[in-house]
Amino acid sequence: MPDRNQAAYDFLSTRRSRPWRSIAAPAPDDATLQELLTIAARVPDHGKLVPFRFVVLREPALRRIADLVATYGQKMERTEEEIAKAREVYDHSPLAVAVVERPQYSAKVPSVEQQYAAGAACFQLLNAALAAGWAANWLSGWLSHNGPFRSNVLGLEGNERLVGLVHIGTETATPPERPRPDMDDLVTWIDA
Repeated sequence: MPDRNQAAYDFLSTRRSRPWRSIAAPAPDDATLQELLTIAARVPDHGKLVPFRFVVLREPALRRIADLVATYGQKMERTEEEIAKAREVYDHSPLAVAVVERPQYSAKVPSVEQQYAAGAACFQLLNAALAAGWAANWLSGWLSHNGPFRSNVLGLEGNERLVGLVHIGTETATPPERPRPDMDDLVTWIDA
């Protein structure tokens, strides 16, 4: 039997994202966040293309985005309820990291594998924050899929896509465990 990293195993077997409403200030300082981002970049990356990057949104940027939610929401014909909820997320968060997929040309590495690497970086950041004791949640939402928002507000290039926003801060309430999938519905065993 291989040596087991029991602490990592226990963390992964019980990890739980924190609801965004339970994430408050303070957020990690720059040095701590740099450590988390370094861990996030340690993902499987076929061809070593690094098809992702990070955009750090501190509190002032998040409040500015909250002020823009209604403008984008009205242009996208979102309901007042949808606009209010999206605004609340940006108004409430002490820090968010936008994980950006930036595909690289490769004759050997299909774009879908690069997309998976970017998604893995997002999940790795989420887990790194949680493992370090921070409250964190990976969110996206209708605004993150709006091209003008991505380019004008987050500075994404035309070929880049937003994988998600990882909101990070201090936990104000421990969430209850949520129902998990039935493994019998998920696993197929092939023996021969």
